[in-house]
Amino acid sequence: MKFILGKKIGMMQLFDAETLRVSPVTLIETKGNVVTQVRTKERDGYSAVQVGFGSRKKASRALTGHYAGLSVFRVAREFRIPESELSGYKRGNAIETTQFNKGDKVMVSGISMGRGFAGAVKRHGFHGGPKTHGQKGSHRRVGSIGSTTPQRVLKGTRMAGHMGQIRISVKGLRVVDISPDDHVLFLRGAVPGVTGALVEIRTQK
Repeated sequence: MKFILGKKIGMMQLFDAETLRVSPVTLIETKGNVVTQVRTKERDGYSAVQVGFGSRKKASRALTGHYAGLSVFRVAREFRIPESELSGYKRGNAIETTQFNKGDKVMVSGISMGRGFAGAVKRHGFHGGPKTHGQKGSHRRVGSIGSTTPQRVLKGTRMAGHMGQIRISVKGLRVVDISPDDHVLFLRGAVPGVTGALVEIRTQK
């Protein structure tokens, strides 16, 4: 499995001369990915590779000790991989953009863009109430939130509230181009998060 951390730069369009179509693409900057720890089943109970990304000015003594001999990274994320693939990763190794190929199918995970406090129509896609026939002020309301029998509101009932800013994953995105010199991946489609947000990229079968 291929994986990497990146920063969302923005979106643009790419023209494909073969299909004569314009594709919307998201640019992901992946410079500075370093393996900070390799976890094994024997020692940790599972096999994974921890990757550090970004830089920070201040760090606690615990972080400084964890990153001993390396830069102090802003974030670290773990990617679980089969035990058989661990031999290709050593602490301090760089993870490059060039491991990906054009046409690779990837899954991108990140924190979605926050929308603030939103009503049920925008947040959950409710249709709202009737627009006429004596209705007043109930066009975009939730409506009934329960019946007499439970005598309470069930947990998880969809209502108005804070929308967005949750971890989501988008599957089935394609790598349409790679810029090794700039450490940039071009992914067809939109990825979660605002400009500058951290995203995790891993290949799919």
